[in-house]
Amino acid sequence: MLKNKDIQIRDPFVFPVLEEEKYVLFGSTDKNIWGKGAGFDAYTSHDLQYWDGPYNVFCPEADFYSDTNFWAPEVYSYEGQYYMFATFRRKDNQLLGTAVLTADHLLGPYKPHSDGPVTPQSWSSLDGSLFCDEEGQPWMIFCHEWQQIADGEVCAMRLSSDLRRSTGEPILLFRASEARWTAPFISARFPGQQNYVTDGPYLFRASSNELYMLWASFVSDNTYALGIAKSPSGRVSGPWLQEEKPLYQNDGGHAMVFRTFAGQLMLAIHTPNQTPDERPLFLPLHEQNGKIVVASEGEEAIG
Repeated sequence: MLKNKDIQIRDPFVFPVLEEEKYVLFGSTDKNIWGKGAGFDAYTSHDLQYWDGPYNVFCPEADFYSDTNFWAPEVYSYEGQYYMFATFRRKDNQLLGTAVLTADHLLGPYKPHSDGPVTPQSWSSLDGSLFCDEEGQPWMIFCHEWQQIADGEVCAMRLSSDLRRSTGEPILLFRASEARWTAPFISARFPGQQNYVTDGPYLFRASSNELYMLWASFVSDNTYALGIAKSPSGRVSGPWLQEEKPLYQNDGGHAMVFRTFAGQLMLAIHTPNQTPDERPLFLPLHEQNGKIVVASEGEEAIG
């Protein structure tokens, strides 16, 4: 069995299987995720500390539209089927986009479901995430990449009921620079450009039914960090109010939340942010006075 320290993974996504009291961990698992893509692996655990695997859950066919940058798979149960939202760099225009894949079984194999990326064809977009609102309308929440527009954006787009396509134009939820905790990202590729990064948006409702969003960016010295925002209206469209300080700023980000089988709200995050050192980390979260906070130092993190 593997321990967390043995698993190189970015963008961890945990799917709890209640009937088996088993957690399935998905994520970006290529040894060099900045290069050629091989696929996605998953791991299983009963305690978030010791893992079986890896199990290959997606391997592209020869005619797949991408062969580079296989990122951020998120897996959902929807209408009796399993769906994976994952980011790939297209061969035809070299832009990133999030596509939808599907499988009959949680551990795959996952096959293309949408016709290429669902995100706008002319945009460089990444980290698409599924959220169904109170009316049952499915949305993709995703990032419009900073490399294309300098000030990265988080956007939302309605999806068809079968998750194959968008049914409307993207709406802007916020820009990275709107959060007081973010700092410009220094990039040698874009000298003189004021870059603000958006990564990994993930929506969830707290036990109070309030709607929150996790998303990642950078603080000073190009240190990766995790922020949190709240939609007081309870709707995807917001407005989204940013917390003044990051939720986590110790060189970790691209997170999601889930509940353990004991009912504890848990944050899944990768840290540090340097390849090949990324490892999964699980941190207890609490709801205090209308805010989500990371557990105090006396409570044990799992990593």
